[in-house]
Amino acid sequence: MKINDAIFGLVLVLFGTIVIVHVQDFPKIPGQQYGPAIFPGLIAAGLVVCGVLLVAGGLRQRQDEPWFEPGDWVRSRRHVAAFVSVIAGVLLYILLAEHVGFLLLAPPLLFVWLVTLQVRWPVATAIAAGGTLLIWYAFYKLLRVPLPWGILKDFAF
Repeated sequence: MKINDAIFGLVLVLFGTIVIVHVQDFPKIPGQQYGPAIFPGLIAAGLVVCGVLLVAGGLRQRQDEPWFEPGDWVRSRRHVAAFVSVIAGVLLYILLAEHVGFLLLAPPLLFVWLVTLQVRWPVATAIAAGGTLLIWYAFYKLLRVPLPWGILKDFAF
């Protein structure tokens, strides 16, 4: 899909700004210099900067170029399914993470995304299980960023 850089840049600026506003509500961790908001805040700030640069570049594009032109992927069911599965998975995670928990929600989401991208199911299973544990270890143990426990909160350590 070809979208004018100015439009795409505005979307990035809007998304980054929304994330920056929401990370201000993240709880502070006593005794630590950086809390759980630092990583998403840095990524959001980067999105805003990239968005501003894209807007500037998009406004300089020739006026005779189309602002929006759907590509061939729109006609492919596999590509549309992959796109929809990513958007739906992110929304599902946002809605259910606090109730279900990261360790129970992330593996099926990763598995579905990998299978949608035509990864063989044994490989997708291994990556989903191992990747979830690796992400959990990196964030929860090394970076000390609290991840949602959900229904496993009685087993949190």
